[in-house]
Amino acid sequence: MTETESIAYDVVVLGAGPVGENVADRARAAGLSTAVVESELVGGECSYWACMPSKALLRPVIARADARRVPGLAAAVQGPLDASAVLAHRDYFTSNWKDDGQLAWLDGIGADFHRGHGRLAGPRTVTVDGPDGERKVLTARHAVAVCTGTRAQLPDLPGIAQVKPWTSREATSAHAVPGRLIVVGGGVVAAEMATAWQALGSQVTLLVRGKGLLPRMEPFAGELVAEALAEAGADVRTGTSVTAVSREGATVVALTDTGDRIEADEILFATGRVPHTDDVGLETVGLEPGGWIEVDDSLRAVGSDWLYAVGDVNHRALLTHQGKYQARIAGAAIAARAAGVPILETDPWGAHAATADHASVPQCVFTDPEAAAVGLSLAEAEQAGHRVRAVDVDMSSVAGAGLYADGYRGKARMVVDLDREIVLGLTLVGPGVGELIHSATIAVVGQVPVDRLWHAVPSYPTVSEVWLRLLEAYRDA
Repeated sequence: MTETESIAYDVVVLGAGPVGENVADRARAAGLSTAVVESELVGGECSYWACMPSKALLRPVIARADARRVPGLAAAVQGPLDASAVLAHRDYFTSNWKDDGQLAWLDGIGADFHRGHGRLAGPRTVTVDGPDGERKVLTARHAVAVCTGTRAQLPDLPGIAQVKPWTSREATSAHAVPGRLIVVGGGVVAAEMATAWQALGSQVTLLVRGKGLLPRMEPFAGELVAEALAEAGADVRTGTSVTAVSREGATVVALTDTGDRIEADEILFATGRVPHTDDVGLETVGLEPGGWIEVDDSLRAVGSDWLYAVGDVNHRALLTHQGKYQARIAGAAIAARAAGVPILETDPWGAHAATADHASVPQCVFTDPEAAAVGLSLAEAEQAGHRVRAVDVDMSSVAGAGLYADGYRGKARMVVDLDREIVLGLTLVGPGVGELIHSATIAVVGQVPVDRLWHAVPSYPTVSEVWLRLLEAYRDA
């Protein structure tokens, strides 16, 4: 390993996923010299193994499902999906796992890119071990931002190393449809990948340890998604844990605590994420390797005046869009402190405070039906001590839903703070609801009074009229 002389920057960013890219973009926009370090593909998990490829797989699944519910069109779309075309389209959206375009974008904003494994080496210092064996030392005048994300967590099960199971990466990048697929887990990745691969031709067995799918949402969300998966032909088993796995030739065998033996061609474990911080030098700055990094609302590590942890690594909200939001806040805070601003705007909803992380995080699950939520569920609101009322509406009561699809099935729940008369949370389940969630996000973030929402008139006949039905249900309760 050869070592070059130290290179000084205002800001050094570890990790070139969407979060790191946005930190770098904000730092450069403020006129700060910026280095970005990445050992894998620029664009990160979201671009190549998560958001983009998974939605490319799911879009034709959802489009076909929607079309089958439209009179005059349903008969034309009863055949199977063209799996080869779907996978090829997925490959297009991942740029065939090449990052040339993303590298060009970094160059366009004026950030320096360093390919290699980056590690902290003490305060404001990062070493980069490049693929050519050369070591660079980067120093930061103002900030180092750790944006290295998370990786899939595999359970400690007998036989798992020999099985070579799928994680989310293999599930979104596979080049062939397995005849039989076991999916272990009940969260977003498990539900979405079960939906995608069942529709592409796999016989999916979904093993859920808990009571149902999507446990972080209102219970009815997971119930409706599970019903739809079963109707599509998947075998959904709740209250079931895998106790051991093995591979017998080309066949994967999973044993469960219910005494079942399940055979498949592949097995996907979607059983959580762990921080990708085990080998980034946290120990050199007094932090625990492999742990989450605690931050304040400006995304600065607690106890530090130069280290920031942005995105999944801080465990505040493990979603790409929320990490990008944090990156915008962190970039503004770094720039303000570099400019010597004496007091930052860190009060709730201030320019330098990631307030939305606490009670207004939006999420969409791209299953059939879609599930979308923002803010607090009824249980979360009650646990937080709010005096609340929840109102539920059957989505089929909305004229726009009936026009969207014959036999539209869905449900909406609005959680209202009775003391402040504002919406704390909204959950929607049904075809197409992902495009409705931003209006709810604005209502929650803006803390719009319910009596003012009466004047936000939904266009007729759209599915957005569910807002009117919810407000009527609240008024009449």
